[in-house]
Amino acid sequence: MILLVLIASVLIAGVTIYQYREQSRDYHQERLERKEEQVKQSIAYTLQETTYPVITENLGLIFKDEIYRIADVQNVNFNIYDLEGQLIKSSRPKFYNDSISECLSAEVLNALKESADKRLVEDNLAAGDKYQASYTYITDPKFKPIGILNLPYYEDNSFNSMELREFLFRLGGVYLLMFIIAIVLAYFISKYITRSLATISEKLHQTNIAKRNEKIFVKNPSEEIVKLIDSYNSMIDQLEQSAVKLARSEREQAWREMAKQVAHEIKNPLTPMRLTVQSFQRKFNPADPEASKKIEEFSHTLIQQIDTMSSIAAAFSNFAEMPAQQNETLNVVKTVKLALDIFNENYIHFISEEEEIIAKLDRTQLIRVVTNLVKNAIQAVPDVPSPRILVSVASEGDYVKISVADNGIGIPDEVKEKVFEPKFTTKSSGMGLGLGMVKTIVETYKGSISLTSQPGKGTVFTVLFPKANKTP
Repeated sequence: MILLVLIASVLIAGVTIYQYREQSRDYHQERLERKEEQVKQSIAYTLQETTYPVITENLGLIFKDEIYRIADVQNVNFNIYDLEGQLIKSSRPKFYNDSISECLSAEVLNALKESADKRLVEDNLAAGDKYQASYTYITDPKFKPIGILNLPYYEDNSFNSMELREFLFRLGGVYLLMFIIAIVLAYFISKYITRSLATISEKLHQTNIAKRNEKIFVKNPSEEIVKLIDSYNSMIDQLEQSAVKLARSEREQAWREMAKQVAHEIKNPLTPMRLTVQSFQRKFNPADPEASKKIEEFSHTLIQQIDTMSSIAAAFSNFAEMPAQQNETLNVVKTVKLALDIFNENYIHFISEEEEIIAKLDRTQLIRVVTNLVKNAIQAVPDVPSPRILVSVASEGDYVKISVADNGIGIPDEVKEKVFEPKFTTKSSGMGLGLGMVKTIVETYKGSISLTSQPGKGTVFTVLFPKANKTP
């Protein structure tokens, strides 16, 4: 709307200026022809009343005084030339004669002679002003050319220019008002039109497969908006159905994977147990003097495998169990230092610039996080000439940061994103549940865990827990 108003205003202003110029040109052309005809009639009347023979040589005598009377009556100055283009008489005062051509050019004479109506009008320039000059023949009573009438005509456009400026000023005021109205109308109309679209856009932005999405309801929408809303609402229904199916499928898949993992891990100790029992059945002799020793070895082997199965069951149990929110206020520095006391490796070092950093955590779960990270670090440095593991605790804004750094083999880039997944491991033994359990514990207490690693140089695990609010 605004663009149309602007285009219309420019076009109408252009057409108005063009129309004024055309009218002015037509007006001056008609006025020149009218003045020329009036002067010719006065000249014809004078030639009829003169007593001199009507010939070219007598034109100067015939119009000696009469030329001034005609110029005064018609309110226009004019010149009379002979047929050769020489000036005979001019109505202009003598001090203006410098601007009057004493002889017409050959081009003017030839153009006048060759014109169909024996009349010529040309544009000239004098003292910086444009003017028109008309040339026509003066004839005797028998219509024989005896001279040339030259009528200079100066166009006065001051009145028309003033009228044009006033008209354009008024037109500009009208279009300025229309422009303001167009802006207001465009704003309210666009707000009305886009009201429904803004609602739909907001709902689309909030759409999330991980939560329940609300349908769109708009009062009095247009037909096109109704179709769009119906399509969105239908998509929401399908999305919810797909989300339910996906969640069920993921749960079933998770249980299947867990069952496979449990079965696989339990089979590992069952095989040596079976072989041990079968060997004992075949080779055991009660009369053998070393029977007691063999029974002890057999029992020891079975107990080891049973312990292995118990540790497997405990690991899965710990992984599946979500840590309870104990909200125990504890000193993280002291608790982390306590968790490291169970390790005998002399290359494990602990540092903290603060003696006390308070957070609300479960002591057992915090110790479990630290020990799992340290165990992973120990397993990463068996082949390093000078192994080193550094555990640090520090404040970082509103969080307490626990870092476990080692100079071990590092973690390749392609597996960094998988290290926190349950069941994923790069070791030849173990179930890959440690880091998955750590991540579950950390996120339960609204914390975060991340890692940085360079293959061959080492790895740093960083855990952030929110600090406890200080009581006044």
